[in-house]
Amino acid sequence: MRPNKFSGIYLGLVALVVTLISCGPAWAQSSPKHSGVRELEYAFPDQSVWTTRTDENGDPENPLLRLAAAMFDKAGIPWHAKRYPAARMFNYLNDGTAEFSMLVNAPSLKECCLLSRSPVASTDLRVYHLPGKPPVKTKEDLIGKRIITIRGYSYGGLLSFISDPANNISNNTAIKHETAFSMLEAGRGDYLLDYTGPALEVLSARPIPGVQYETLSRLDVFLVLAKSYPDAQAVMNRLEAIVESLNKDEIIRGQSR
Repeated sequence: MRPNKFSGIYLGLVALVVTLISCGPAWAQSSPKHSGVRELEYAFPDQSVWTTRTDENGDPENPLLRLAAAMFDKAGIPWHAKRYPAARMFNYLNDGTAEFSMLVNAPSLKECCLLSRSPVASTDLRVYHLPGKPPVKTKEDLIGKRIITIRGYSYGGLLSFISDPANNISNNTAIKHETAFSMLEAGRGDYLLDYTGPALEVLSARPIPGVQYETLSRLDVFLVLAKSYPDAQAVMNRLEAIVESLNKDEIIRGQSR
C-alpha cells in the first residue's frame, strides 16, 4: 500500500512525541531557576514606616520588597512575600511559619532568628509639634504630655513606655498619618510621633505653618533569617555580601532595579 501524506504526518508526530518524552526529564530538572532550593516566605508588617503610598491592591507600599527582589534574585533563592499585622508577623517568625523579614533588632527575634551584622536601611522617628511647645529629645520628655500616635505602630517598642500608667501620658490614636497631622493642627495633642517618610509626604501635600520637629530615635532595619532555614548562617553570610554589593538607597527609592 502506497503511503499517503496523512500517514507521513502521523509518523512525524509520533517521532516528535518520542523525542519530547525522551528529553522531558532532563528539561524538567534544569528548567526551574531555583531547583532544589527551599522557598522562603518574607513576612512584612501591614504598616509602612517608609511611605503613605499604597500599591495597586490598596495595601501600604513596602519599598524593602524591591531590595528583597534584587537580593534574592542574585542569591538564587525562591521566595514570596506576605503581609501580616505586626504581632502575627513576629509570632510566625518565631514558630517558623515565615523564615525571612527586614526589621528592627527586636528582643523577641533573638531566639528564633539570625540578624545581619549591619543594617540595610534606616529611618528616623520624629516628634512634631506646633511653635511654643518645649522640644522633645528623649522619651522621658513625653512624660505627662498629650501625644498623638498612629494605629498599628509599636514605635520600636516605645508604645509600651507610652502606655505605662506611671508615665501619665495621654495618648490620642489616629488611624492615618493625615488624620494625625490634622489632630495636631487642631490642638488635640501637643506632640505627634511619626516616621520621616510618611510625615514629609503629608506635610508636602498639606503644610502646617510653623510646625517643628525633633528626632527622637533612629531605627535601623536588619536582614532577619529564621535559624530553621537550611544552612541558615551560610545563607545569611551570602545575603549580607549580596546586599552590600547593591545600591540599596536607589533600590529602596525606586530609582534602580
